[in-house]
Amino acid sequence: MAATDRISVLLAMMDQGVIPVFYHPDVDVCRKVIQACANGGAKCIEFTNRGDFAAHAFYEVASYFAREDPSVIMGVGSVVDAPTAGIYIANGAKFVVGPLLNADVAKVCNRRGIPYSPGCGSATEIGYAQELGCEIVKVFPGSSVGGPDFVKSILGPMPWTRIMPTGGVEATEASLRQWFGAGIVACGIGGNLITKELLDKQDYAGIESRVRDTVELIKTIRGK
Repeated sequence: MAATDRISVLLAMMDQGVIPVFYHPDVDVCRKVIQACANGGAKCIEFTNRGDFAAHAFYEVASYFAREDPSVIMGVGSVVDAPTAGIYIANGAKFVVGPLLNADVAKVCNRRGIPYSPGCGSATEIGYAQELGCEIVKVFPGSSVGGPDFVKSILGPMPWTRIMPTGGVEATEASLRQWFGAGIVACGIGGNLITKELLDKQDYAGIESRVRDTVELIKTIRGK
């Protein structure tokens, strides 16, 4: 069943544990990579807003999955302003992620019932994001702001915080155990998950297998 409302999308993101972060200018490649991720158990995908005509490519891909596999939850990343958020929401984005915190983006997303995960690097930014209604905050760049130790430090005085780091999270047991052990609810992984080598080979079965292994590893780490 497709997750179409804010609460079900948030629950799907947290249950999945890892959000593949991906962009490619070729729509056909995007479809195949995203389908591979979905087949591997990662149906929430963050399509990054990068490159010329990225919004057009997103529209084509989101429209395709709305028809062919509505269980895929297309989100958009690298959003830094409200107009861009509005374009992607109109084109079918079910969640919005950014490298920074922008109050106007939060307002647009709240108005439309869309989860917004802004990039935060301090307790003050995280607190402000929560004031703006952000249920899951993105810690970015994860490794640069303190890594898992930063997460532990935040959750001490602010235990209600749901954190999703991106940048510095690897698809390895050692890395994932550190981050989830610190208390994150999910993580975003780009090139460490959907590797350049697999893309260059057009090895979509390999991408599916790598994603599946990562999703299952997170379940094991969580004790599920």
